[in-house]
Amino acid sequence: MTEPAEDRALELARTIVDVLDEHKGEDILLLDLNGVCSFADYFVLCTGASERTLGALAEEVLRRLKQGRRIVARGVEGQAESGWILLDFGDVILHLFSHDLRDYYRLEDLWRKGRVVLRVQ
Repeated sequence: MTEPAEDRALELARTIVDVLDEHKGEDILLLDLNGVCSFADYFVLCTGASERTLGALAEEVLRRLKQGRRIVARGVEGQAESGWILLDFGDVILHLFSHDLRDYYRLEDLWRKGRVVLRVQ
């Protein structure tokens, strides 16, 4: 019996959080947007201390999901140099930010109707 899509999406989001936590991601937030957002079930937000860290976090998430779960991103937007990288995995969207852009865009506030599943600081 296969698990429901919602369970798979949450498991994927938690795997992303684990990878980020293992590789020096900062202020990691997992938001449940079921019933709030039409294009994704979960957002993962994470801050990187430098451009190098942002790039490394994105590369490691992509590598681990492809290798371990055979999942590839549907889309990748931005670059480490821009301070914001978005990795779209369908039901789960990962936002990697520099400190300044995370403070500027404040996605936590924009999506405040979402439920915080976990936060790693």
